[in-house]
Amino acid sequence: MMLSNRVRAGVAGFMLCCASSAAALDTATIAASALSPDCLEYRVVGICYWLRCGTFGCSVRTSVKIRHYVPDAVVSSYSNTGENPWVEVRLMSIANPTALSGGDGTTGEPHENNLQKFKNADVIGHPASVAFSGFAGSFGYTCEGAGKPLIPYFLSTLDTVAWRYNLPEAVYPEALIPGRREIGSRTSMSLWGAVYPRGGFQHQADDHKGAAVIAQRAGDVVTRRGQPHVYQPLLANPRDGYWSAGALVEGDASTGKWQELTPTLKNTCAVFPNTNTRVQARKGDFAWALWRPYSCCQRRGQVFLGSMNFD
Repeated sequence: MMLSNRVRAGVAGFMLCCASSAAALDTATIAASALSPDCLEYRVVGICYWLRCGTFGCSVRTSVKIRHYVPDAVVSSYSNTGENPWVEVRLMSIANPTALSGGDGTTGEPHENNLQKFKNADVIGHPASVAFSGFAGSFGYTCEGAGKPLIPYFLSTLDTVAWRYNLPEAVYPEALIPGRREIGSRTSMSLWGAVYPRGGFQHQADDHKGAAVIAQRAGDVVTRRGQPHVYQPLLANPRDGYWSAGALVEGDASTGKWQELTPTLKNTCAVFPNTNTRVQARKGDFAWALWRPYSCCQRRGQVFLGSMNFD
């Protein structure tokens, strides 16, 4: 078992290295990036109990409860409208009469951190469903994620009022009270930015950190229902023997984690803020895969009786 896991990890690492040599972020590169044991984090976490009834009576059967992460979506955070770094989906978010332009009013110099910067954001279903199913299936039984390949869950060019004018979230308590819903910590000197208001403007001299904050905001919106934005919820309904991922919370890996796709393709996942080496994108275009945790067990009867977690 240990040997087979090492072989799988080696193959995945080799494919990721090959993918990282691609000149542009395309669908094939993104699909290959999903073969990451570190991001998958496959674990057996408990036991499920089922009541199975037949001609000769009923019996209780069990199945293993597992948990792993699924790459639900690709979240792009980029400066120039219509220039999503994922080349095949750029036409989904072209400029329109209410969202014509983008870009920054700064060159990114440290002394210009008092200037406001803007980024668009797109949340699109991860394209690696087939490749990921085969990869995750080699570990055992697998859970289905909420994301559907190439489905747009959020396009900031269609969310003009909320994304470009911060309405109505500019007056939310989370946006007005320091310390509420922030990515990082003021006391540890690692504050990257605030989640609210969940729009495209912010003050951040480090473009990589700023792009990560924008990605977190977009992920925050799509993993909740009833938000004042134009979007489609990236959520699955729970059912017997299936526990879906909930709302994304900044800094909490148990709600989701990020895999950098560009400007540097990584084969590991982390939450924001992190200490990973940050490479700045020349055109201000960044993208991450959003991995979210799901738990499930194989159905072994007609009635689900419950489950027990080992921890």
